[in-house]
This record gives sequence, C-alpha cells and structure tokens, in this order.
Amino acid sequence: MAVKIENNNIVTISSTDALKIHILSFLWGVWSILRKFMREVLYNANPQLKRDNPPTCLVDTTLGQHSYVKLKGVKLHYVEAGRKNGPVLLMLHGFPDCWISWRFQISVLAEHYRVIVLDLKGFGDSDKPESRKCYRLDLLLSELKELIGALGVESCTIIGHDLGALIGWFFVHMHPEMVDKFVSISCPHPNLYWNYLPSTSIFNTNWIHYSQLPHLPELDALRDDLNIINKCFQHLSVKDVSSAYLDAYKYSFSRKEDWTGPINYYRNLPFWRVNVAEGSANLRVPVLMMVGNRDSSVHLESVVKSTDFVDKFSLKVIDGAGHFPHQENPKDVNKILFSFLVGNITPPATQTPSGGIVYRMFGAVSSTMKYGNQMMDVVSKRTNGISSKAITVGQSGT
Repeated sequence: MAVKIENNNIVTISSTDALKIHILSFLWGVWSILRKFMREVLYNANPQLKRDNPPTCLVDTTLGQHSYVKLKGVKLHYVEAGRKNGPVLLMLHGFPDCWISWRFQISVLAEHYRVIVLDLKGFGDSDKPESRKCYRLDLLLSELKELIGALGVESCTIIGHDLGALIGWFFVHMHPEMVDKFVSISCPHPNLYWNYLPSTSIFNTNWIHYSQLPHLPELDALRDDLNIINKCFQHLSVKDVSSAYLDAYKYSFSRKEDWTGPINYYRNLPFWRVNVAEGSANLRVPVLMMVGNRDSSVHLESVVKSTDFVDKFSLKVIDGAGHFPHQENPKDVNKILFSFLVGNITPPATQTPSGGIVYRMFGAVSSTMKYGNQMMDVVSKRTNGISSKAITVGQSGT
C-alpha cells in the first residue's frame, strides 16, 4: 500500500518496486566490494590532496551576502543579493554542487528579485546531518516551506537544477500556492526521472542502486583525489582560471561526511512519486523547462514528456550545452530566464564572478526545441478550463 504525505499529492512507490531496488542494491554491493579489492591489489590510486582552506570564490561577497537561517533542527547557508523588498527568487543547486553553481545568474536576476541562493541541507556550508531519515522527502519539503516563511513571504519563484529541480518539482506539486513560477533545468518530472536515467550518465540506474548501500558510495566518491568531480564538471577547463571552481568543488566534497548527506537524497527520493491518480498532477503554476541537447545525464524524451504534468509551460533546448547549461551558456540562458521571469526586457550584462573567469560559449542557444533542421517552440496554456498545446514549426535559424 502506497504511503501518502500531507495533501496526498505525493506517495511512495509500491512495496514490490521498493524490494527490487533493495535486491539490486545488495547485488551491486557484492560486486563493488570485489571491484574495490581488485582495484587496490592491481594498482595504486592517486592520493587525495589535503584541502583545509576554502577557495576564495566560496567565501567571496562580490555576488551577495552570506547568511544563515536556523530552522527546526537545521541551519542553512545561503547567499542573498538584489532588492530587499523585491519578490523572492529561490535558487536550488544540483548534485554534486553548491551555491556557486549560480554564479553567472545571481547579479542578472538581482536586478528584479531578492535572490536567495541556497546551499541545500547536507551541502556546502549548510548543516550536514548524516542520518538518512534527515533527508526524507516530507522533511525536506517541510523545511523548504519553513525557509520561505522565514524569508517573510508567502510565495516565491523557484529555479532548480538537477537535484534542486527534482525537489522543486515535488514542492510545486505539494504547495502550488507558494510558488509563483518554477524553472527546472536539466531535470525531468519525478515520475519520469528514475525510468529515464541514461546508461552514459555517471549517476545512472546502477549508481542509484549502489547508492542505497552504506559508506561504499562515499568512499568511492573520494577515490583518485575526487576524480568524480573532474568527470561531473568537464566543462570547467583545468587549463584556465575556471579550474578555481574545480578546486572549490573538491574542497566542498573533500571529506566522507561531505558526501553522506548528498547521497542520502538518492537513498530516499527514488521511493517517491507524484500522485497522478488523485488528479493532482496537473500544475497551473507556470513552468519553464531547460535542457542541453548534449546532456548525457538526461533523456530529452523524458523532459518532453514532463510537459504532460503541467498546464502552462515553455520548453527550451539549449543548443551545444551539456548538463550545466546555466554555466556553459550563461549569457543565453540568462536571456531565457529573464524573458520567462520578467518579460521582454533586455537583461543586464552577466557579471563575471571574482577571479576573472573567461566564458566559453559552446554555440548559440536555441529558444526552441530542435529536431533535425526544424525547431519547435512548445507552449501550453489553459483556456476556459481546456488545456491546449500550440506548436509552431519553422526553419532552423528563423
């Protein structure tokens, strides 16, 4: 029997599906132990460097003021910028990441918003409880609701990337009255997410099963001087000053306990879904979905199918971008964000974070869905209670 929380919008998966996850987790645990033993016997891994002091970009105040909020039992770190009396814009990063993920968006969006860039619980400078139960979905959503209240507002706009967007999807289903607009970057709807994990992704289905095990995933993440960070952030070149951000990520995840909290999200979230059977899945909150057309971690099909869960949406495929379009193509992503959030106003120039980062553009962004030589801009709107989807098709470059 599925377990429901609060307003029945969110339920657990069936006991049969949960059992499958646990069985596969056990099998992967046996294999990983054998693999770890063989690896240590056959060759020596790169030693982990000592990282005692945070890189400048993590404590820099150029982009905003570092603040903390104490909720019931947890302290959260966030960076705040923009208009004190403006509408609140809450930004939720992905995995493995922290607040600096949004370094190219903060100053642009701060022109019109009170921007709150959060370190999710377990990440960055926020509290890092190690217990798996501290990352239950109902608790995460409750804390997010409490955070919004602590900011002194009744509703806000949410932008999430990857894991942050996954939590955002759940929150907007649970508390649509508290969300003005929602932006999901590189993340399909929760009911599609787990069934569309590409085998080419680092964090694929096998990893999700493996992550159910205690301790082993954390130890694996630390292997070869956190080489997993190099793999995740391949768009950050080690040959130029952007390597400072690689150092920042490696500092943020340099200890075993820095991984336990983040991995606990994946120990819990696969067991939850939005309750479509109750008719509560169709969101009326305006939703913008963005995904890079070179994203090896997300199936484009899953993002397209996510439009079935919302009544009013815009879907943008970022040409030439991978899993981090907001970092890889910041200028064009900011233009799309600005248009969706503020309107057809020219956004201010993107502020370069401290350190003189040189942007690398991987091609122009498409403001449409691109298939072959055609592009489709998909917008859905609700008219007189009937949901209709208008699709316009034009030649590439129009």
